[in-house]
Amino acid sequence: MTRRTEQLASTLQRAVQELLIRGLHDPRVSGLITVTHLKVTDDKREATVFVSVLPADRQELTLHGLRAAAPHLRHELGEMLDLRVTPILSFKLDSSLKKQAGVIGALAKVAAERDASPAPEVIAAGDVLPVVEGTPAKDDGGAALAAEAAAAALLAKRGGAKR
Repeated sequence: MTRRTEQLASTLQRAVQELLIRGLHDPRVSGLITVTHLKVTDDKREATVFVSVLPADRQELTLHGLRAAAPHLRHELGEMLDLRVTPILSFKLDSSLKKQAGVIGALAKVAAERDASPAPEVIAAGDVLPVVEGTPAKDDGGAALAAEAAAAALLAKRGGAKR
């Protein structure tokens, strides 16, 4: 994309968002509509407007209304902006915000589960550790492995996972 095309896309995105904030007199177009990004073709004659619509159950109906209002929005853009040719608008649903919200929700759930789980026991010097079969109990280098296996067994016994 050239610098001029990027400038045009940014200007069109702000202008379309402003027009949508003012509102359309179409009952199909309702809810929170956000212009997430806008792509302009190299010849600057067509622009694809990516929108996010909340609530999710109104997406298809709102998108249908936006597609029907595209010629009117193009006319309004032509009056707002001083362009030689106002691009033809096409609207597409952008689901990237919903995907991001899903990822953030999953991360929050994991963080909540981690905070809710009991803290792992600290093994102090002198504590008796359970002996795990098959682990070397020698102090010649195998002691660290045995201690690690014993700690893992203790955590598994409490229901926690080794971190």
